[in-house]
Amino acid sequence: MLSVLIETRNDEEGLARTLATLIGGAVEGVVRDVIVCDAGSTDQTHRVAEHAGCHFVTGGVGAGIGRAKGDWLLLLEPGARLADGWIDEVVAHTARQTMAARFSRARGSRVPFLARVFSANRALADGLVISKRQAAALAKNAASAEALARGLATRRLDAEIWAAPPKARRVETDSGDAL
Repeated sequence: MLSVLIETRNDEEGLARTLATLIGGAVEGVVRDVIVCDAGSTDQTHRVAEHAGCHFVTGGVGAGIGRAKGDWLLLLEPGARLADGWIDEVVAHTARQTMAARFSRARGSRVPFLARVFSANRALADGLVISKRQAAALAKNAASAEALARGLATRRLDAEIWAAPPKARRVETDSGDAL
């Protein structure tokens, strides 16, 4: 029914946290498969995916969509955690809707107004439930899951998500050292 796609790059810890919240969906038969779409990780991301029984693909989100078995896709950032009750809400949405949907932010995960205004918004911070057909059409012009989700009209689900913490920006010095 539902394929989960998680686009990663050196996110082994965040991936593990996200996968843990999907267990209930797998047990209930809602999550059909989980596909980790890797963008060049050099850490142990592939091992985390392998040990959890996920499919590990390179080549971006387009490759993941092509491999997905479900008619609906759930796109998540590594580190995002779905709150209890997400399964029933997603099942109800996919049974009656054709449009994409996003989760509601958990109260403790909400960003203050001024921080939202002055920071770059992450289109996948609230997750994305989208039909495979719509995602495949959008993926033709999108280089990443983030680009696919940006500017998409969506419905808001009653289920909550704890957004992944923003990644620290990596800055390199003239000598090539990372700070």
